[in-house]
Amino acid sequence: MSDAILPISAARVFCDGTFGTPRLAHPEGVAVHPDGSVWCGTENGDLLRILPDGSGYDCIGSTGGFLLGIAFDRAGRCYACDLFHRAVFRHDPATGRFDRFADSGILVPNFPVVDDRRGCLWVSDSRGEGNPGPGIFRYDLQTGAGGAWSTEDWDFANGMCLDETRGGLYVVESFTGRVRHVAIRADGRAATATDAVRGLGRVLDGLALAADGSLYISCYEPGRIYRRAAGGRVEVLIEDPHATVLAHPTNIAIAEGRLYTANLGRWHITEIRLDGVSPALS
Repeated sequence: MSDAILPISAARVFCDGTFGTPRLAHPEGVAVHPDGSVWCGTENGDLLRILPDGSGYDCIGSTGGFLLGIAFDRAGRCYACDLFHRAVFRHDPATGRFDRFADSGILVPNFPVVDDRRGCLWVSDSRGEGNPGPGIFRYDLQTGAGGAWSTEDWDFANGMCLDETRGGLYVVESFTGRVRHVAIRADGRAATATDAVRGLGRVLDGLALAADGSLYISCYEPGRIYRRAAGGRVEVLIEDPHATVLAHPTNIAIAEGRLYTANLGRWHITEIRLDGVSPALS
């Protein structure tokens, strides 16, 4: 693996919530709203909305649990995985309610992917270290009904995103150091997973796909972001050996020319400048 493409100076603390109320406590999930605000979840179950310039934030609601990955649908509803409650919650901007949405059979709901085209929500189930088993669940986007979809063994399924064609899912398997791909068959069933990226070591966490086909992969430890170019070459994009700006980065999200990372090791969201990069279309 080559040296990092970007210096750590390309990253900055976008929003520091060390002394905020509520505290931006060890965020795991991050997503960018269509209005430019950056949302994240905390270890206290708080769903926070950060102003587009990072100058402040407010609390949208709380589960009282421990929020992991979050994602938006086209209606602006926010889906949030909750470790403590073993469920996915949904915030509805039309009503302001933040309610339990789906929980059938899932053990450690880690990351949600909204699939408006199929009318479903894909959710990874990390299950816990050393407990391989069904790793991807599918829930109806309106009712929350559903259950296990990819039933083959997964060793800590984590971050996910739809692929370039929206015909399958890229899924991080944290403790094998690889990203796997699962095609969605015409009948809706899961194909057998194949390796898309391998040999990166522990501990991978989040994924984000750019419009040019580049796949960004966050690494919880060591603190770095990888980039797999559309042609397949994998490089270290940026790394923080001091774990201050990138402090155990978990989920990541792309906006126009920027990559945001949550940092489970600290109390802030990080912004990395990526000139010319835009998110993949949903």
